Amino acid sequence: MTQPSDTPMVDVRSVHKSFGSLPVLKGVDLHVGRGEVTVVIGPSGSGKSTLLRTINHLEKVDAGRITVDGSLIGYRRSGDKLHELPEREVLKQRTRIGFVFQNFNLFPHLTVLENLVEAPVSALKRPRRAAERAARELLERVGLADKAGTYPRQLSGGQQQRVAIARALALEPRLLLFDEPTSALDPELVGEVLDVIKDLARQGTTMIVVTHEIGFAREVADTVVFMDDGRVVEQGAPADVLDRPRHDRTRAFLSKVL
Repeated sequence: MTQPSDTPMVDVRSVHKSFGSLPVLKGVDLHVGRGEVTVVIGPSGSGKSTLLRTINHLEKVDAGRITVDGSLIGYRRSGDKLHELPEREVLKQRTRIGFVFQNFNLFPHLTVLENLVEAPVSALKRPRRAAERAARELLERVGLADKAGTYPRQLSGGQQQRVAIARALALEPRLLLFDEPTSALDPELVGEVLDVIKDLARQGTTMIVVTHEIGFAREVADTVVFMDDGRVVEQGAPADVLDRPRHDRTRAFLSKVL
């Protein structure tokens, strides 16, 4: 069912998450409109990656709720109670939420083309021939049309990350999540990956990007979110958060990275 355009693509409400006795998310709220790019910045250990992982239920929340495209993620509501969905229903939800990891997570024993075809065929039950045709179009889109028969180990880190982005797109997700997509790359390879993400932004793809690339945030983000110690400290337009931060903690962080 198509959701009204004024319904946020992502709606995170009062989310808490702890690992044992260590609280990592402490009441996080986040709202991402359709077609918007939200860039999340902040120091290591601030909860950025954990927040992403709760959005597609790779991590279960301890309290609060998350909806994506109008659907409650990981749970169904019965009266005033939430009941966890069966794993097969969670997996179905994840097909609508693409996730690009910092370390690529490609299948090493599969070719580039096979990496892209695997999920559409197995999860979405698409005919293999149609999935291969779509995969080749995606490889062309990320500038790797000539690498279809190549194995991941034969690619540079930047090329592997572009394959990972194409693989996420192969499921035609409503939302793309990027967890520090350039942090594992040599500096000279960062630009080729950021260019692909910028192109997706120009095409209106809804994205949440955790990154340390402040210049990228300034150029591409509709909203910049600064997190620290498990909380959203500040959020707003890039010019406001990056150039005119209101909070001392934001100013202190930016003084070290700009």
